[in-house]
Amino acid sequence: MAKLPIYNSFHPILKQKTDRVEKITDDIKQLVTDMFETMYDTKRGVGLAANQVGKNLSIVVIDVREVKGLEDTAPMVLINPIIKKYSEEKEFCEEGCLSIPVLYEEVERSSEITIEYTDINGTIITREASGFLARVMQHEVDHLNGITFYDRLSAFRKSLAKNKMKRLKKGEYEVDYDMVDADGSKHE
Repeated sequence: MAKLPIYNSFHPILKQKTDRVEKITDDIKQLVTDMFETMYDTKRGVGLAANQVGKNLSIVVIDVREVKGLEDTAPMVLINPIIKKYSEEKEFCEEGCLSIPVLYEEVERSSEITIEYTDINGTIITREASGFLARVMQHEVDHLNGITFYDRLSAFRKSLAKNKMKRLKKGEYEVDYDMVDADGSKHE
């Protein structure tokens, strides 16, 4: 197992759509193990997309067991996830991101979704999710499509966050986990 560095949201890998996983190999299984270890090591993440650790693959890991009411939800691996249906009902909730450690903002998302993905055993799953789990899934699938929660903010909220985002882009922030800056250098 290995802890991987998290990539800053300004790094080019987080601005592009990830590639589909064609086969679940031992390397893919090891990457998933490393992604969980990396997420747990941050002590604050509940989801992590493969491009956040520099891998251009359509893989997400999620563990929401620390959230009240979701303690019985098993950790999940979503390979090639596609959200098939979004509810018309929306809700705002504060979001953060390991790739944007300087910012927490209210983001509007559908309160319920239907998602299809392949699990680590190669089984295709169709699942309905609501509330916080639906939010996490939408956030992580956005990453796989080159979208961050900052991209979902209103123009007004973006303008308020502009200085924080400039500092992030310049590498002027502190985190207690390994991070790769926008230019590819390791954040010290």
